[in-house]
Amino acid sequence: MTGALLMLAALFAVSFLLGSIPWGVIVSKVFFKKDIRHEGSGNIGATNAARGMGLKGGAAVFALDAGKGVLAGALAWLVWAPLLSGAFADDTISLFAGIYDGAAPAHAAFASGQVVVLCTAVAFIGCTLGHIFCPWLGLRGGKGISVAFGCEFFALGPLAALIDLAVFAVFAVSTRWVSLGSLMAAVAVPIMSVWVCGGCWPAMVLIDATAVVVIWAHRGNIRRLLKGEESKFGAKGKTAARPQASDRSAEDAGAR
Repeated sequence: MTGALLMLAALFAVSFLLGSIPWGVIVSKVFFKKDIRHEGSGNIGATNAARGMGLKGGAAVFALDAGKGVLAGALAWLVWAPLLSGAFADDTISLFAGIYDGAAPAHAAFASGQVVVLCTAVAFIGCTLGHIFCPWLGLRGGKGISVAFGCEFFALGPLAALIDLAVFAVFAVSTRWVSLGSLMAAVAVPIMSVWVCGGCWPAMVLIDATAVVVIWAHRGNIRRLLKGEESKFGAKGKTAARPQASDRSAEDAGAR
């Protein structure tokens, strides 16, 4: 069991470090000679990047942030899961025996592919937390939507990821509130985890906890939505309600 736990801890650490790469700051400084944290809302994510650097800058940040999640999920699927199913198989079965309280359910979980489900869930929470609590920016990062979306293709599967993207698009496009689309996409994740995780409750707990943290990261947006003060994407001048300074400091910077 110890070997499997150490392997999962290593996967979390690698995923966290991948998620912590602050592409919004890097792209803004290297290619636009500015710091995105000093633009607009101060967020380092794709939405504020699009406002401060244009659509090309926003698209680049989104692609790079999502790419962090894709890479974390791919490593979990293609490297860690095979290791836990092969070299660490006995330890993994022992871990499942502790989780499911018995040898028979442990072997059944192992045989049904729950090693992959668990590994991708660890990567999902690791890369998302790394993005939100970026250690290179004083634990102030983005809000986790883009990186979580990238990892979703492995943690929940391509179909679930595309459904979640559709949920985001419906709300974001119809209201022009990107934050509302992000929140609705986060709310949809626990629902889909029940559908996708196949009874692997540890994976569901990790995925659901990640969604809760993402929603928490949007707490400033929630306050402004309730007050009718949230900025609409593409709004200019007086129609674009800017976050108050107190909201900025509370948000840990970074939409998407």
